[in-house]
Amino acid sequence: MSDQEVGKGSPKSSSLSPYEEAMEALSSLITRRTRADASNVGDQFDLLFDYLKMLDLEEPIANMKVIHVAGTKGKGSTCTFTESILRNCGFRTGLFTSPHLIDIRERFRLDGKEICEEKFLAYFWWCYDRLKEKTDDNIPMPTYFRFLALLGFKIFAAEQVDVAILEVGLGGKYDATNVVQAPIVCGITSLGYDHMEILGNTLGEIAGEKAGIFKNGIPAFTVPQPEEAMHVLEEKASQLNVPLQVVTPLDAKLLNGSSLGLEGEHQYVNAALAIALCFTWLKRTGHVGDIYLEQTENLPEQFIKGLTSASLQGRAQIVPDQHLKGERSNRLVFFLDGAHSPESMQVCARWFSLAIKEYNPDQTLFHQQLDNSKFSHEVVKTHNGERVSQGKSTPILLFNCLTVRDPQLLLPHLMKTCADNGVYFKKALFVPSLSVFNKVGPQVFTLTDPKVDLSWQFNLQRVWENLMQSSKGKNTDIVSEELKDDMETSASNCEHSAVFPSLPLAIKWLRDRVQQNQSLRLQVLVTGSLHLVGDVLNLVKK
Repeated sequence: MSDQEVGKGSPKSSSLSPYEEAMEALSSLITRRTRADASNVGDQFDLLFDYLKMLDLEEPIANMKVIHVAGTKGKGSTCTFTESILRNCGFRTGLFTSPHLIDIRERFRLDGKEICEEKFLAYFWWCYDRLKEKTDDNIPMPTYFRFLALLGFKIFAAEQVDVAILEVGLGGKYDATNVVQAPIVCGITSLGYDHMEILGNTLGEIAGEKAGIFKNGIPAFTVPQPEEAMHVLEEKASQLNVPLQVVTPLDAKLLNGSSLGLEGEHQYVNAALAIALCFTWLKRTGHVGDIYLEQTENLPEQFIKGLTSASLQGRAQIVPDQHLKGERSNRLVFFLDGAHSPESMQVCARWFSLAIKEYNPDQTLFHQQLDNSKFSHEVVKTHNGERVSQGKSTPILLFNCLTVRDPQLLLPHLMKTCADNGVYFKKALFVPSLSVFNKVGPQVFTLTDPKVDLSWQFNLQRVWENLMQSSKGKNTDIVSEELKDDMETSASNCEHSAVFPSLPLAIKWLRDRVQQNQSLRLQVLVTGSLHLVGDVLNLVKK
């Protein structure tokens, strides 16, 4: 990046680092309490084209070789597989996803790695300063997500990526990523009920919003969908002369004995969609012949490597508590999945039920260690080569969700699917989010906040306790005595659940349990919100 291109961005306060200064500026663009605000449906969408002019991005975007992906579930996984495949094919990749779990730079990946801080700051201030200078009362500064999408386009254009893979943030038709007028190929992942307050109350309405990324004559792929949703997708495709194809789940045999890099049966559907997107991209950009490779044939070696090496934080991720010393770390293990829709809750519950049975720290520990804000996988022997006292595994639920979600839909799916697989939670812990809606960047984690509003967590607890009461008799296990101790730090303790006023307090309570009882092994499912998953990762990593 030339000196002329680098924005000013000099910190206004000596107490803030340059990165913190950028996060303060970014936070100033957050105008709504939640992303899921009904007023952001098409809210002055055309302003985005004004911003593109201000940033001289019209021509770069027109020349960008984009893969655009929308959907309810599996967007991030599909984009991750797609990026990994094309990177392994030798292309320079740019990947834009949301949300981030720990650091905003996770949203912008170049060749599979999040953008470095130096480049991020240079591109951030270049965009921010230029927009600040050119916007006015008629064309105000872009809102938070729109700015991030514009920043992503600037990064990918300046870094001259061969392919830009864009994950839609919300919906499709009015999403900031939808300023792309001529993508190479589009994908629609599994559709379900989410953000109904914005996208509509039926699968048909939701499908219509997602199909908003279809462009005239541009090929698109989707996965098997409910009939109502598929009908709308086909109708929208027909109106725009879009050749729409439905992929079938990937046959595991095509991986030649290897496994997908992302855990869970549902990932075979996402992988199949990624394969279709990649082959079509290669074909339409002149990199392969004219026939689409059928799945009955062998997959290219680069595709297999891409699929098996893909990694994504916060989805079906297993992390032993790295703050507990030695052998204790595998007696408190977090199973993290950012599921937040009824359908994804079922998928998450199936994964957790299988994972806790397969996770056997007596033989090897699957440690995930932080490396440059990205978890890498490392298999290590048990502590000092000795057998770790296994004890009895105790499943715990650590849960929170946005207030726009319906816990009456989420929690029953989670509980029933786990019970169907013989897994019963001994205690459910409900906590408020650590991440605040109006601030980006490092959070100060305190054990207690006297001003915290726990009314939503009490509501979640009531739903859970009612579910437990109605399922009595089906679960013969009683709550462990060890889980009844030291509950004075909780705001509300019931027979099967507790509300903690903060996540750090809940984590401390869990750590205290395993430190005070050598035979106790806690397997904690963290779900309901990707924000919660990110906060937990922040607290349990070293």
